[in-house]
Amino acid sequence: MSGFLRDEGANIITSDQHSTDPEGGTFFMRMEFALRIPPAEREPFAQRFAAGVGEPFGMDWRLWHVDERKRVAVLVSRYDHCLLELLWRARRGEVEGDIGIVVSNHPDLSEQVEAFGLPYHHVPVTRDTKAQAEERLLELLAGRYDLIVLARYMQILSGDFLSRVGAPVINIHHSFLPAFAGAGPYERAKERGVKLIGATAHYVTEELDAGPIIEQDVIRVSHRDDVAALVQLGADVERSVLTRAVQRHCEDRVILHGNTTVVF
Repeated sequence: MSGFLRDEGANIITSDQHSTDPEGGTFFMRMEFALRIPPAEREPFAQRFAAGVGEPFGMDWRLWHVDERKRVAVLVSRYDHCLLELLWRARRGEVEGDIGIVVSNHPDLSEQVEAFGLPYHHVPVTRDTKAQAEERLLELLAGRYDLIVLARYMQILSGDFLSRVGAPVINIHHSFLPAFAGAGPYERAKERGVKLIGATAHYVTEELDAGPIIEQDVIRVSHRDDVAALVQLGADVERSVLTRAVQRHCEDRVILHGNTTVVF
């Protein structure tokens, strides 16, 4: 890698690596380098890399240019805290992606989203209209976005939707997975008397709340905190965890490895 980039005239800025086993495990690397490549030369550069490095070493690899910002779509229901955190940070330039659309199964947040100058689409969902709603979502999203973010979108997406949307999907779950997967995690945490609650950002798979984890965090609680207090405390953790996960994905810091991730 270093020799190829040297020969191309590049300057390596950062290089991170990890091996699951130094005597035969899977090797991961993320490298940032500076090199001015005109748009017309980007594909030839990628072909030279494939021939000189990727193929000889049997790599799975991808190349992303920093000026090609990822297009992000956000799905939300009625809770606004994760959505507004993302919109605010994106407006401040603290997320390396461009949010282009917000879609909700409720009309409640339209004014807040439109204040950021973004389109807001209401796609209602009921048990009987779930298939039709997902078809409408695919019309709005498929092929248009590089990342879908579920900012407390309180619907389970089907395997058919996930296979057709053409982009990874990141969800924020309001518990420290794998504890309290599914609905009502704060209520179950209170019943169990836990002393820590948390949030987990993960890629979405067909299995509920079981996709590869990108980011997690926790906050200490006590027996004095009722469910409402847990919800309030947890909202702060949810916001920060989801934002960090989206930022790490947009910076290409996340590498999938089975049902886990390597996050540089």
